Amino acid sequence: MAAPVAATMPSAARASDRPIVWKSSGHGPASDPSQIYHDMLCNAITKASGGRLEVKPFVGGSIVPAYKELDAVDQNVLQMAYTCPMYNLDKWSAAGLVSSRPGGLPGEALRSWFNFGGGAELLNKMMEGYNVVTFPGALSPLPQEVFFHSKVRLDSLDDIKGLKARCMGDGGEILKRMGAATVIIPGGELYEAMQRGTIDAFEYSTLASNWRMHFNEVAKYVYISPTRAPSDPQVFFFNKDAWDELPEDLQTIVQGQVAKFTQDQHEYLVVESIKAMDEFRKAGNEVLRVPKDIEVALNEEADKFYAEKSEFEPPIFAEIYDSMRKFGHDYAESM
Repeated sequence: MAAPVAATMPSAARASDRPIVWKSSGHGPASDPSQIYHDMLCNAITKASGGRLEVKPFVGGSIVPAYKELDAVDQNVLQMAYTCPMYNLDKWSAAGLVSSRPGGLPGEALRSWFNFGGGAELLNKMMEGYNVVTFPGALSPLPQEVFFHSKVRLDSLDDIKGLKARCMGDGGEILKRMGAATVIIPGGELYEAMQRGTIDAFEYSTLASNWRMHFNEVAKYVYISPTRAPSDPQVFFFNKDAWDELPEDLQTIVQGQVAKFTQDQHEYLVVESIKAMDEFRKAGNEVLRVPKDIEVALNEEADKFYAEKSEFEPPIFAEIYDSMRKFGHDYAESM
């Protein structure tokens, strides 16, 4: 009597039925909406693939130190990560351009530039030689960031000078040139840093994200302005080898789910930021516009900063900067 077919099937064939398992990390704590959407996306990919691609979500700092996610993707410790480009200025000076930066593109324009105006291609060009890739649809622009949560009142440009503030990316460098005493602190440590008095002010993310972080409890003033960060973009990145090894149909599923969740997160946070402004006020915070002289000085310093960097940074810096600036000009004229 012949043996059952399953008993004679080669072990390699059975192994091919096993799911592909990826690990993915966000950059923030569990309460951050960006981390929540990251986790939702991971589960959605697993479900949409019928379990053929299982993406296990991790919070920022649980696999590698916070803001080092791209190093882990490059080394294939992580196969996917959701993080801010500006956290990688140690590798690419141009990374801060595709991030929450003074003079940057507002959310809708930024996503359009990234998806259809050559932005994703330029980001991949910037990362050449690094085993990481992204694609159109992988950027979530998010609404403008809160300019500052502050213990101290900001009435004029003089109040920026000597201000102990957590500022990231190019915005931090520009504010430092304006006299602020800037430091880099992970988002999950900001609440305690304010309690301790390590800093007197900080930027982090949108009104919606920051309300969920309970920042109303550690800073009386909430300063609003689009000048420092007209959008708060985050991007999904992938280990290039892991991506290339995915069957084409799974790549299509991942791209589709990523595009859906990045857009959903943006729209959700626009609505939630409107609600959050009222919540901050109800909690006793003063929600104020940034004084005009600070906005003017920041824009002027940003123009100088980027003009200087375009002269001496690698060519990709000016290429990305000029592309974004031209797109922004054309966008403003056509809208």
